[in-house]
Amino acid sequence: MCTTVIVGKKASLNGKNIIARNEDSHETTNPKRFEFVKKALAKDGIYESYLTKVKIELPKESMSYTAMPDVVSDTFNRGRFGEASINEKNVAISSTESLYGNERVLAYDPLVKDGIAEDAINDILAPYVKTAREAVEMLGRLIEKYGSAEGNGILFADEEEIWYMEIPTGHHYVAVKLPSDMYGVAPNCVCIEKIDFNDSENYIWSNGIQEFVEKHKLNPDKDTFNFRHIFGTYSELDRVYNTSRAWYAHRYLDKNFNLGPTAKDIPFLNKADRLISVEDVQFILSSHYNETEFDPIGKGTEEQKTRFRAISLSRTQQSHVLEMDEYSIQWVAFATTAFTPYVPFFVDVNDTPVEYRDTTFELDMKYAYWLFKVFSYYVETHYGAFSKENTQYLEDLRAYGRRRVYEVKEALKDYNKQNCREFLTEQNEITAKYVLDKTRKLLNSFMTRALSASKMSFTMDENL
Repeated sequence: MCTTVIVGKKASLNGKNIIARNEDSHETTNPKRFEFVKKALAKDGIYESYLTKVKIELPKESMSYTAMPDVVSDTFNRGRFGEASINEKNVAISSTESLYGNERVLAYDPLVKDGIAEDAINDILAPYVKTAREAVEMLGRLIEKYGSAEGNGILFADEEEIWYMEIPTGHHYVAVKLPSDMYGVAPNCVCIEKIDFNDSENYIWSNGIQEFVEKHKLNPDKDTFNFRHIFGTYSELDRVYNTSRAWYAHRYLDKNFNLGPTAKDIPFLNKADRLISVEDVQFILSSHYNETEFDPIGKGTEEQKTRFRAISLSRTQQSHVLEMDEYSIQWVAFATTAFTPYVPFFVDVNDTPVEYRDTTFELDMKYAYWLFKVFSYYVETHYGAFSKENTQYLEDLRAYGRRRVYEVKEALKDYNKQNCREFLTEQNEITAKYVLDKTRKLLNSFMTRALSASKMSFTMDENL
């Protein structure tokens, strides 16, 4: 249950393609790691999903890539869920944006129980693909062969292109190439709209999808093929849970956007009123209807504050912003993004910082995931007391992150792709240490001061 933002390079402030997503879960805690995978996890060319048991044939030659998998234990294991990757060929994959096909299309192409699901997608694509388009095409072939176990949206990017793919049924899908001067927002529903079957440069689709729709009389429109209208939903749940998130993001990026939070046809793609920065993307993924009556920690009525599902949640486990460049960056945030920072990590490395890599299943604030989970809790539960300091902390770390990226890129002028890995591994460790030290210092202050907020207290004479 996530929120997706994609930004084309002509729409971004730095001229880079950006794909980004929050990973939210049903559980309050679902510990995550940030790791560097040296080669494919498939054994002898076969990848078996822990979740659905599907066995997928894959190439034997593979590449390294980053990933953000679950931490598993003896009592909790739902599979890998790699979620966010950039591989050594500079191809980024973020999966998935959960979505739902409607009952009409699922009647004729039901989901496949032992098919491909979110737990496997990053690990069956990232080690093998050399372009974003190739990743779409590879996943399409695998879905047609093995079927999909659930409705999913997947983000793909390289330095030149961004693709967004939606799989609402067992075997049918479409993908659209993002126009480079536009951005897109996807909030847990089928979003892709009109498909031009005469334009295979900008659209990819499953074999037989037109015939499938025609055979079963599924298209409600007379003259167009609108994927959202045919395959998607617009229910009361969508109006409460999904469309309002897209509304808030569009409202933030486009001052001329005039649709309401429950509008039926909120667009997937749009043009912003300005160039979009990395910080803009991070703000959207950290937002909770800020400065509106719908903010759950704002000043609206209880009915207003609980009307819509916000983007940033206490159940956000991790968030990532993948910034595509010659030396690409994986910005990583853990826990409630409204209160925690995005940290820039270069991906051409030999490993990731141990505090991000070795997360334990049980709470241990040595590790970034747990540190930020506890930090978020203290800010939220003492919001009136700690919010100003939290805001300043986030501003300071946004400035640090931008400055850090600049400094490292300047130093990279003395390196190349073949000899930069040790240097970037060390630089990532320096970045992580700075952010974690600053977080621990502020958290210690919050925890100490929170001790005096107990209701089990009374005004006392200092001599008693």
